[in-house]
Amino acid sequence: QVRVEESGGGLVQAGDSLRLSCTASGGTFGGYTMGWFRQAPGKGRTFVAAINWSSGRWNHADSVKGRFAISRDNAKNTVYLQMNSLKPEDTAVYYCAAGRIGSYTSSYQTYYDSWGQGTQVTVSS
Repeated sequence: QVRVEESGGGLVQAGDSLRLSCTASGGTFGGYTMGWFRQAPGKGRTFVAAINWSSGRWNHADSVKGRFAISRDNAKNTVYLQMNSLKPEDTAVYYCAAGRIGSYTSSYQTYYDSWGQGTQVTVSS
């Protein structure tokens, strides 16, 4: 089964940038989609972005479009989330997840069956 592990979180100021990494292991990733989700304090977990390993298709939540960008490095089995112009409302635990969704992406958590432990991102005002 595919395993994923996040890294790169931290404490930054509003307007700063941060890049999260998600490294996958434990199998081949054709047909897998990698997603980023986040959970702010006292709120449910929500979709941020996703990318398909094979097709390269990607999508982003409306709340982060134009500021965040998801990308992948197939050679390193790593997916990145570049976060620019960070806002205090981006403060959350960010989770990486993997799911077999063919050549598409999805914002629905139920399609993802491997989850990382999460990495904290805190944006101060």
